[in-house]
Amino acid sequence: MASAKPTAIVLTNGLLDKFDAKTAHGLIRGTERFEIIGVLDNLFPGKDAGEVLDGTHRNIPVFATVPDAVKNLPKIDYCVIGVATVGGRLPGDFLVIIEECISHNMGIVNGLHEFLTDKPHIVALAAEHGVTLTDVRKPKAKADLHFWSAEIFDVTAPIIAVIGMDCAMGKRTTCRLLRQACEAEGLQAQMIYTGQTGWLQGGKYGFIFDSTLNDFISGELEHAIVSCWREENPAVIFLEGQSALRNPSGPCGSELLVSGNAKHTILVHAPKRMYYDHMPSWGKIPTVESEIALINMYGSTVIALALNTEDCTPEEALAYQKQYEAQLGIPVLLPLQQGVASIVPMIKALVGSKT
Repeated sequence: MASAKPTAIVLTNGLLDKFDAKTAHGLIRGTERFEIIGVLDNLFPGKDAGEVLDGTHRNIPVFATVPDAVKNLPKIDYCVIGVATVGGRLPGDFLVIIEECISHNMGIVNGLHEFLTDKPHIVALAAEHGVTLTDVRKPKAKADLHFWSAEIFDVTAPIIAVIGMDCAMGKRTTCRLLRQACEAEGLQAQMIYTGQTGWLQGGKYGFIFDSTLNDFISGELEHAIVSCWREENPAVIFLEGQSALRNPSGPCGSELLVSGNAKHTILVHAPKRMYYDHMPSWGKIPTVESEIALINMYGSTVIALALNTEDCTPEEALAYQKQYEAQLGIPVLLPLQQGVASIVPMIKALVGSKT
């Protein structure tokens, strides 16, 4: 019998309802790697983390302090740092809380670029308490990296990229929902993760895109897809996108279309977001039509649009859905409000055309 998942609390400390807590948001929505039993956030003590996130009760209580969590929860195996900050820096007020968690015999799982294993006093404290420090974004050794080999062209399952118009659009969440919807309809699907949260949610195949030496990004992507296809024999493979094709702070996505040979794309768009990363100085987000045209130039077809309805009322979300369906002539999904099951018949048709 498989052992139970280790228990974990998620550290957000004042950021639970903010853009930067997207790692926590993913873990609250679901993970196969941990059992999330609480959240540490000094602004929302006594609330349910799911209700703070999207109004859905998930039986994940929020605690203001580490002692409060320890007093009210069963044994806590890990504290997971639940934020993804600009530049991957550890917020200044997190370190003392991390030390407190270690002192209560919790291992720390860190998805930021600032590594805990580079801090001698944290390493010493973890050794003293016999717990582990896991820096998810620590780069692989060069000997473990793969260079692109053209083996991707052996893969016969449809490869579908889930690409966004900007960062923090819901690409990973949409990708995960697509995999689950396909499986619910009896279609064997796999997801290739490309970020730390995908790993934290239990992803088996993938790599951390922004921790990989540039020369090997295409090869690591190909290796993950080919390994997944050979070992799992999925009917369809979804690729989690990162950033956006034209986000100037980190343009990304062409690798999925070219090196990953994703001939189909589901594009994620937030109708009310005007600027990249909400920063006017970074430039306006282009039109959906121009993004679809760009993706087509890479040899991939956009088969659906998924809407991130941040700042939208329910009525506005439905109106945008109808507007884009009429405008683009493709299915438009509301993943959080309606799920993504409506696209599964189209995906089954793609699978059928490959057999």
